Amino acid sequence: MMIEADKSGVDSTAINDSRITNTGHFIRKYKIDEIPNLYNIIMGQMSFVGPRPNVKKETDMYTIEEKKLLFLKPGITDLASIIFSDEGEILSKSNNPDLDYNQLIRPWKSRLGLFYVENYSFVMDLKIMIITLISLFSKKGASKLVYQVVSKKSGDKNLLNIILRKNKLRPFPPPGSNKIVLIRE
Repeated sequence: MMIEADKSGVDSTAINDSRITNTGHFIRKYKIDEIPNLYNIIMGQMSFVGPRPNVKKETDMYTIEEKKLLFLKPGITDLASIIFSDEGEILSKSNNPDLDYNQLIRPWKSRLGLFYVENYSFVMDLKIMIITLISLFSKKGASKLVYQVVSKKSGDKNLLNIILRKNKLRPFPPPGSNKIVLIRE
């Protein structure tokens, strides 16, 4: 990103975010930006699989239910990073990427993270790592595999429809709340 990009006060980035340099677009496209996380894994601060970390401003907004996401070490990949690998595209036409993230992506990203927390196991981690590799070649195929994994243990029809993008993303409350996020606190 450009020098002092953080001064904009915006944490969510669209694919066409003017703060991202040409080199940055390349690095993000090919996930090279994840390589430094290997150091965090070696140091025991992260794992390969686990809920993707959010910035502090986002976690400060978590509901009590979402705070369960903080019980496990964050990971390089998880179910939500597979399903929302197009987050930048989702936010590309947004006038307020942080608000749109909190209304359109966070509710489902958190639900997928909570599904992982509730079903955490070595076998689940292996499945997610395999699906992550598949997602590099076929997002649609990976989404179908995530659907299979989640549908075996969850009857949340809204979540299952979002996984396959049967429904357009619309503002939805985060887990543990019945209110859609209207402002960034």
